[in-house]
Amino acid sequence: MILSGREIKRRLNKEIIIEPFNESQLNPNSYNLRLHNELLAYEDDVLDMKKENKAKKIIIPPEGLLLESGRLYLGRTLEYTKTEGLVPMLEGRSSVGRLGLFVHITAGFGDVGFAGYWTLEMFCIQPIRIYPYVEICQIYYHSIEGDFDTYKSGKYQNNTGIQPSLLFKDFEKEVNK
Repeated sequence: MILSGREIKRRLNKEIIIEPFNESQLNPNSYNLRLHNELLAYEDDVLDMKKENKAKKIIIPPEGLLLESGRLYLGRTLEYTKTEGLVPMLEGRSSVGRLGLFVHITAGFGDVGFAGYWTLEMFCIQPIRIYPYVEICQIYYHSIEGDFDTYKSGKYQNNTGIQPSLLFKDFEKEVNK
């Protein structure tokens, strides 16, 4: 079951934390999250899953930033979210998708208990100018059935900024077994 906008509002500061919260961003069954003014872009043309890939920080100026097609950019939400006992999900806004900008390529599924900023995997099919603080995506919440374990991974929990892939840490765990 997906929570309605009214139910999201009712559960604010209880099972759902959204900081800052602005009622104008509340939808019938979701809440719009805004894009922070920072992006990361990987420096190498070839990325390696087994190593930490270097990325450079890009600031989105008030007049906007032109994204190149065929390149991955990592952004983050301006809002911090925390969820207890619900499954948070992230989707791009349809108005953004209709401009050919994919906001989260594969990582829209959150874990019960996730707390932090959402890293956005942004990719455009043609050049597009983006702006800081635009409502870029929406979060919605599913109820969960049965007993569950709360998300406790040290990789992304309680992050304070954009999180590049930390998959290389999984390979390090295999070596230490």
